[in-house]
Amino acid sequence: MNIHAGKGLFLTNLAALALGAVLFAGAFPNPVFENGAPFLAWIAYVPVFWLISRTTVAGSVLWGAAYGYASYGLFNYWLSAFHPLAGVIVNVIYLVYLAILFLLLKAAATLFPKRGYILQWLLWLCFEYLRTQGFLGYAYGITGYSQWRLLPVIQIADIFGVWGVSAIVVFPSAWLASALTSKPVAPQAAKGAVLYKKARFEPDIIPLCVWALCLTAALVYGFVARKDYAAEKTVRIALIQHNTDPWLGGVVEYRRNFEKLTRLSDEALREKPDLVVWSETAFVPRIFWHQTYRDDEASWLLVKDLLDYLARQTIPFVIGNDDGRREPDKNPNVDEKYRVDYNAAILFEKGAIVRQYRKNHLVPFTENFPYKKQLPFFYTLLKEADTHFWEKGSELTVFDINGFTFSTPICFEDTFGYLSRSFVQNGAELIVNLTNDAWSKSLSAQMQHLGMAVFRAVETRRSMARAAASGQTCAIDPNGAILAMAEPFTETQLTVAVPVMRGVSLYVRYGDVLPFVCMAAAIVFIILGLIMKKAKKTPSYHR
Repeated sequence: MNIHAGKGLFLTNLAALALGAVLFAGAFPNPVFENGAPFLAWIAYVPVFWLISRTTVAGSVLWGAAYGYASYGLFNYWLSAFHPLAGVIVNVIYLVYLAILFLLLKAAATLFPKRGYILQWLLWLCFEYLRTQGFLGYAYGITGYSQWRLLPVIQIADIFGVWGVSAIVVFPSAWLASALTSKPVAPQAAKGAVLYKKARFEPDIIPLCVWALCLTAALVYGFVARKDYAAEKTVRIALIQHNTDPWLGGVVEYRRNFEKLTRLSDEALREKPDLVVWSETAFVPRIFWHQTYRDDEASWLLVKDLLDYLARQTIPFVIGNDDGRREPDKNPNVDEKYRVDYNAAILFEKGAIVRQYRKNHLVPFTENFPYKKQLPFFYTLLKEADTHFWEKGSELTVFDINGFTFSTPICFEDTFGYLSRSFVQNGAELIVNLTNDAWSKSLSAQMQHLGMAVFRAVETRRSMARAAASGQTCAIDPNGAILAMAEPFTETQLTVAVPVMRGVSLYVRYGDVLPFVCMAAAIVFIILGLIMKKAKKTPSYHR
């Protein structure tokens, strides 16, 4: 290949990669489109699959790494507001993930030259599910979440979870890229150079028709499944948005924040709610710890003022707080007074702690890093970045007050379907989310988080009330419709009436079946492809 042809090929591939990264980031909430541009998701991966068809096996790894870093750098640009290291870590993780995925996608195209795009589609869906698992589990950027405002499209989530929506949305990209793929010239004709014929549109009709039928069925279900909840029993929830990152400052700032929280709560109490909710760690001094041990006078006096305030209330409060306890078996360090911290949602009635929920699914690196012994240097680096590590909770608490039950996933937890599903299985009739996204200083981050919360309501057919430090404080009905939302980045309270539901959706009953079906199908396809490839290479002998 001459230098000019090689340069042209590189620049074309680079343009495809850049376009793919922009389409991906643009589909979700971003600075240009506040709610995201969901239609972009339906074609977002066309440049990606097309690029894979044009590159070598080794090249697919390099282009995959570049796409992973670029796409998540654009999409999660706000992570650097927490700490510059946070953005780098996530980008590098997806650099590795996409390098591996591109290699598998290239293998799929090699094994099945005509309909490899079907295997590529399955592999993409497997990737979306697998990357939400384990310590590094991270749900931001799952394709289906981009459709959060399109209610007819997302109703199938009560059967398949978000994965069903991803399956519908990702397929057009794989199909279109296959139809537009440039066909390579025979090696002898090209004299060893990597040349391509002009791309032609060569559609594969039967799979397209199957997809169209599935899309039609999903849309019909989307219109039929939505219900009118006007006649259902409702409860009134007061959601307090204090518009402060509660961890900034010392005791003086904590007191100012407390005064804001109580002032806003007093406003909400005039509307006679059934429950008042403060956001994740809205009150910073450890309530139980300072009430019990009183080792810091200023913090104890602030805790006492809070308890006195709550004792005067006839309405229950749920408050996000650091639930510090002495647990020598988990922290034997005497210099730390054996203290173990849990990120908790605590239910108070008349100033007394009734029950608490401790966060089960912690944020990797910023809330949890279980490899202190294996990677001490990295652990120290995280600690020096003012990282606050928590102990993992173990109980899936369901609160029962005033004739209704609810559970409280904390912040990051409402980005995972399995957890809200478990709460509902345990008897929760309502989901109340406590969130602090104030640290991001980004509307895009808050809207991306909200988009995932919408799916938890649809999947479980439960209302969700969200109390967020700076937004998005809102109420979502079991159809996924936003009933009311507070203005972001303002000090306010939002009192909402939400329907309280019972019954179990298919997703709650059976969970993430679809991803396992996709993984099984992908494995079968790969095995068949390898068998057929080996059969073609094996010479046949005839008498």
